[in-house]
Amino acid sequence: MPELPEVETTVRGLEHVLKGRRIRRLETRRADLRRAFPKDLGQRLTGARVTSLGRRAKYGLVNTDRGDTMVFHLGMSGAWRIDPQELGKHDHLLIETDEGRRLHLRDPRRFGSVDLMPTDELAEWPAFKALGPEPLDGSITGKWLKERFSGRSAAVKLLLLDQRIVAGLGNIYACEALYRARIDPRRAAGRISGPKLDALAEAIPEVLYDAIRAGGSTLKDFAAPDGELGYFSKQFDVYDREGAPCRGCAGIVKRIVQGGRSSFFCPSCQR
Repeated sequence: MPELPEVETTVRGLEHVLKGRRIRRLETRRADLRRAFPKDLGQRLTGARVTSLGRRAKYGLVNTDRGDTMVFHLGMSGAWRIDPQELGKHDHLLIETDEGRRLHLRDPRRFGSVDLMPTDELAEWPAFKALGPEPLDGSITGKWLKERFSGRSAAVKLLLLDQRIVAGLGNIYACEALYRARIDPRRAAGRISGPKLDALAEAIPEVLYDAIRAGGSTLKDFAAPDGELGYFSKQFDVYDREGAPCRGCAGIVKRIVQGGRSSFFCPSCQR
């Protein structure tokens, strides 16, 4: 599933094509993805000028001069394509700008979504209202994590995936951040020391920025809108490296399952 760095990479790629342009044509080629496309999507966006693009957690935002924001989620296999050579059977949303650029939203598994919200009501949208702070805006600190983890016996890895605590952090980058902070993903969150939480608060944005600079991680179907594949997967310290030597010590990377998700860590240096 595309995580925060992949969505950020996508938004930055779309910005070069959409920002300041009018949407000349919008076409949905099926009724739904994970849920139905808004019935008035074409009516409200055709002719609108895109004023800015942004991201909240794992959602991309396309803001317009009509006071509407198109909110997209890439689900498991979604990806935008800029000026594709041909129309594919999994291209479910098509956008054409006033300068003739074309964008296709491709989603073979159809777990993604597209919504249309009044921009000034986004903060109160149920999907956003429950979200915790953004990990890239400096608000995640050791103190913040200590307050959220206090008294909690749940494994720290599982709580990091709780979007009410850290918005947008997913499985891959939670594993990598815990490795950098030298914290065992099985540790009870409420029993982690202050210095370790400070290290984790620094590791979370650090690993996300590293991934963004690398264009995200190429896993299964993800690619940036220009078709470029992210290469952060080549820099993974632990994720998807079961049985490989730890990059920081003489240990061997181990894989366990937590909450139905794979966790990768080094038992020797993550304690």
